[in-house]
Amino acid sequence: MDSASHDLDACAQAALVQRGEASPRELVEAAIARIEKLNPGLNAVITTLFEEAREAAASPDLPDGPLRGVPFLLKDLGIEQAEQPCYQGNRALRDAGFRSRRDSALGARFRAAGLVTLGKTNTPEFGWTCTTQPLAFGATHNPWDLERTPGGSSGGSAAAVAAGLVPLAHANDGGGSIRIPASYCGLVGLKPTRGRVPVPARLDARIVSDLVVCRSVRDAAAALEAVHGNEPGAPYLALPPERSYCAEVGAEPGRLRIGLLTHPIGMLDAIHPECVAASEGAARALESLGHTVEPAWPDALLDAERGERTMPIAIGELRAGLAIHGNDTLGRPFAEPDVEPFTWAIRAPAYPTVTAEEYLEALEWEQAWVARVVRWWRQDHDLLLTPTVGAPPPTLREMEPPPDEPLATVLRVARQVAFTQPFNLTGQPAISLPLHWTATGLPIGVQLVADIGREDLLLRVAAQLERAQPWADRRPLLHA
Repeated sequence: MDSASHDLDACAQAALVQRGEASPRELVEAAIARIEKLNPGLNAVITTLFEEAREAAASPDLPDGPLRGVPFLLKDLGIEQAEQPCYQGNRALRDAGFRSRRDSALGARFRAAGLVTLGKTNTPEFGWTCTTQPLAFGATHNPWDLERTPGGSSGGSAAAVAAGLVPLAHANDGGGSIRIPASYCGLVGLKPTRGRVPVPARLDARIVSDLVVCRSVRDAAAALEAVHGNEPGAPYLALPPERSYCAEVGAEPGRLRIGLLTHPIGMLDAIHPECVAASEGAARALESLGHTVEPAWPDALLDAERGERTMPIAIGELRAGLAIHGNDTLGRPFAEPDVEPFTWAIRAPAYPTVTAEEYLEALEWEQAWVARVVRWWRQDHDLLLTPTVGAPPPTLREMEPPPDEPLATVLRVARQVAFTQPFNLTGQPAISLPLHWTATGLPIGVQLVADIGREDLLLRVAAQLERAQPWADRRPLLHA
């Protein structure tokens, strides 16, 4: 079964179960064998739940959802399934042996889809950086080059899927944490519209979206179809789609007008030639499919004062979130010995105190900026095409915070999220596709951004590109 299943995407594995050609237990045992063999070289899975998975897969009560029996991994951040360890990259939670008290809304929906959770994947502490090398659990290695980062904060999930351990894994994205690991690991990463998929009602709900990283566009569609929908009391709501997301894969998108942006924005001062080449290659592919691609973008994306004007929001929410989170998990606020130097440097007085007035003024400025950005899609264009990240995946050594200057990480993160983070603020759906590889074999993703609520359009165009420039046969150095 291992040789029959490790190359299959989630939809294909689910079809085996539906046709009676494989049992959930067989798929789970094959995935467990792959994790046991390859994870020591990856450090992608930091908590195994093998016995629970075997029991669930063999149970007649395994939900008869669309992905029944498919092996799955949960990112150890932002999602919960009852009684599972939940450490969020933090040593204090690890040492306390903290376990989730209940299923979160999304955790319950993944269960209802029939997915079988085999373990939890590595993440940076509280998901605050774009590399996955927490002090509590050590670095996750990119299967394309073991000296390089798989990205973050969903780097453990991306490394596991890229190496073929499971066909898809949970990921979430508050500034690029689905799309950046997808780019670095040669995967598909769809960030849904704000409110499309339920997230906890907390401070970062306005910017965080959850879904998966996976190897095919149809898997992204199937995952979204399985878990989308409003939750009672949710802070943000999304209008329901007109039809199934799975039906969008293979549907014709029509002739679209697409803007192309390939020069630096935000804190990024240069774009690597390979990332420019990736986006320009995608532009040519889209033109060959009948679409119009031209240099065009929302002018507000180039607004030089955005970082400074919105800094009070980031500082206020990170500090408050850390305090609230400590009370909810440890029963007290986190103290300096509980967290990494980078985390404490943000919490400590390295940054000035943010007043309520400053926080609200920044929110008001940001919302006006959001309106300026989103207006571009309502006028002349259907999609925006950009690099996902401005450079190929850096080495793990490059991403280590300097011990005497932990806040140096802030600038690195700002550069990595230059093309992704704006669309967390606007709430728009965006997808990273693996359409380019460097001469040395490193994957480079490209990003497509649609108007709010238009995941359907992203899936149609992504499927077109997948057929035109297929990536299914590409394999990293370390693979099942």
